[in-house]
Amino acid sequence: MKSRTTSRRLALALPLALFLPLATACGDGSDGAAGSSGSSGGKTVTVTVGYQSKTINTVTAGTLLRSLGYFEQELAAAGKKDGRTYRVVWQDYATGAPITAQMTAGKIDIGSMGDFPLLINAARGRQLKEPTRLVAVTGYNLRGGLNTVVTAPGSPLRTLADLKGRKVSTSVGSAADGTLVRALRRAGLDPAKDVAKLNQQPSVGASALAAGSVDALSQFVAWPGLLAFQGRATALYDGAELNLPTFHGVTVREEFAKERPGVLDAFLRAQRRATDELRTRPVAAAESVAKETGLPAEVVYLYNGAQGIATFDPELRPELIAALKEDVPVLKEAGLVKDVDVDAFVDTAPLRRAAPGAAYPEAAAARPELWLRGQNSTRSFDSPGALLKAVRGADVRAAYVPDAVTGTLWFADRAVWVSDGGTWRAFVTRAAAERYVSGHPGSRTVAYADAVRLAS
Repeated sequence: MKSRTTSRRLALALPLALFLPLATACGDGSDGAAGSSGSSGGKTVTVTVGYQSKTINTVTAGTLLRSLGYFEQELAAAGKKDGRTYRVVWQDYATGAPITAQMTAGKIDIGSMGDFPLLINAARGRQLKEPTRLVAVTGYNLRGGLNTVVTAPGSPLRTLADLKGRKVSTSVGSAADGTLVRALRRAGLDPAKDVAKLNQQPSVGASALAAGSVDALSQFVAWPGLLAFQGRATALYDGAELNLPTFHGVTVREEFAKERPGVLDAFLRAQRRATDELRTRPVAAAESVAKETGLPAEVVYLYNGAQGIATFDPELRPELIAALKEDVPVLKEAGLVKDVDVDAFVDTAPLRRAAPGAAYPEAAAARPELWLRGQNSTRSFDSPGALLKAVRGADVRAAYVPDAVTGTLWFADRAVWVSDGGTWRAFVTRAAAERYVSGHPGSRTVAYADAVRLAS
């Protein structure tokens, strides 16, 4: 195992080019729209949408939706009926906080963000007399697997308890921060006293982890998977261990929704169309999002694929709303909100009115999956062992395997493999694998390359 000093030197030696596609947050709005949002100059109506291109479980309300042009199509159809011309301005941000700031200033009409930022959005909207409403969901994971805590390769840290006295980068008020706080408490640590938490943008935190200036990084989709894929991070904690739902959703300014209900309807119809596209053509959707964001398609597919970590469904499912209520005390304790009336914030009427449709099925348990180079489809397997056999000698673009306990999909070559009496199991974290081995005499951890060689 490399020493901590050696790991830091290697991290510092990484090419700067690795970071360049990720460092631009477009915080000033990539399209540079001026003036108030939702404005009407004569018969022209401008609609401003805030989204997070790198937060890829929001793509049905952001990156993918934008690339498909469905919102513009819906508005063009509406314009033929009402005689108006509609102009859509897309503004890209790294996190939900600046979207909320722009919404409460009346400069963004519709935005998408994670569960914790949504609550802050609701609280700030009320506080600043610019109330908002949660009207749809983008992607969700019922166990919390969209958030992960990672460390640098070669780190001596093995469990969350090892973070005591260490520096951890996260984006305060984000879903990933919420996961970190809850996970630390379950590990017997005080998030406010036992770790030094640095409030950083995801790209800044990724650079800090590589430079060795922080010991761990807690972030949301797609950062943990991206860093693992690039060999720049190792998973320390799988958010699905919390077994608490996490999701991202669509919020709209209440005033805008009242003034322009037809525009909101058009957005929700377009979002459902984008959701259908992603669910029926997941590989093509991953390639499209990769092209738009600069993220590797293999990473996009980890989260957004046919069996990805995120399940896409715009419905405001009761279990997600219940989880949102459970998030409020965490934000109150952190001093980020005083209180949030979740029932008043959630508005199911627009989606029922604008985009009714059969409910999508709940996500089935993930299965191992293989993506070969040159192929525009993937192949799934009944067991991790079957995947290992298929990988041997194949021209692999990406291989995915679910965690044996949480079901979180992970890169097969980044997972921790365990052999147990001829049966193969994979885990997102070493701690989870070691817990399994300790409870199953005769089982042992095996390096991925050896697992591929030994699988029979």
